[in-house]
Amino acid sequence: MIARAILRDIRHTPQKARRIVNLIRGQRADEALSILKFAPQAAGQDVYTLLASAIANAKQKNPAIRDASELWVVEALVDEGRTMKRFRPRAQGRGFRILKRSSHISVAVSDNKKGATK
Repeated sequence: MIARAILRDIRHTPQKARRIVNLIRGQRADEALSILKFAPQAAGQDVYTLLASAIANAKQKNPAIRDASELWVVEALVDEGRTMKRFRPRAQGRGFRILKRSSHISVAVSDNKKGATK
């Protein structure tokens, strides 16, 4: 049984969000929550709520699951979202482009470590 949660267009760059997601991939869900709770990066708080949502989705799918210690993070992905383009004034009337990137983050939890087959 796999339960998913997806967070779209979050205003963190994919490169910085992947640093956080790589910490929790393959971990037990309760250990991943404690890792994210104390992660100093800004994306950690958003991924924490996303993982909590995936755990709640798993409990909703299968009422036999009592707590997060029975679940594993089997999939955690960060994809690039839309990019806002802005211009910053520079010397001699020029304008340099600034790219404000966003991310799509998805987390899947399962009741077995290998992940259920589709």
